[in-house]
Amino acid sequence: MSIEFLLTSLIVVVSPGTGVLYTLATGLSRGTRASIVAAFGCTLGIVPHIAAAITGLAAVLHTSALAFEILRYLGVAYLLWMAWRTLKEHGALTVDENLAPISASRTIVRGILLNVLNPKLSIFFFAFLPQFVSPTDPAVLSRMLTLSAVFMLMTFAVFVVYGAFAASMRRMVVSNPGVLVWMRRTFAGAFAALGAQLAFSARP
Repeated sequence: MSIEFLLTSLIVVVSPGTGVLYTLATGLSRGTRASIVAAFGCTLGIVPHIAAAITGLAAVLHTSALAFEILRYLGVAYLLWMAWRTLKEHGALTVDENLAPISASRTIVRGILLNVLNPKLSIFFFAFLPQFVSPTDPAVLSRMLTLSAVFMLMTFAVFVVYGAFAASMRRMVVSNPGVLVWMRRTFAGAFAALGAQLAFSARP
């Protein structure tokens, strides 16, 4: 496994996106344990995209305008819904020490949906993974599966760090209503901006 793959993967993983945003919001609102669950859900959301890239389904998505547009606008709708829920204090960033806990399964499903409903991830892996696999390698499938597993482990680890950092700031947020309002608006705006970016992005 090349250092180039590890460095490139790290850059991609630490870059702010929907998964990072969701994990940060969960850490702030629910604490460290919930942020780890959110990180796990976001990591699971990568699996369908990796599977699509390995099996070649991403090529269909890349060539089919209809398939791409359907998945893209489902993703846009979900991001805007997350923005609305966050802004209205019932979504990803509801900080209250007496707040009823959200089940781990629900947190995981939200994380999965955020990544599954992003068609660019399939195309990213379709273009990314082959760069580090030799076409003459007799075990291409095994090699791609190994690289994918490493990418997922790196994603989970980095997201856990993001979530732990956010959770460490939770006490300050809970005790300061002004900070809470600012954070809620910031996260809602970020979800909306990501949705807009996905809506107006052209097919590769």
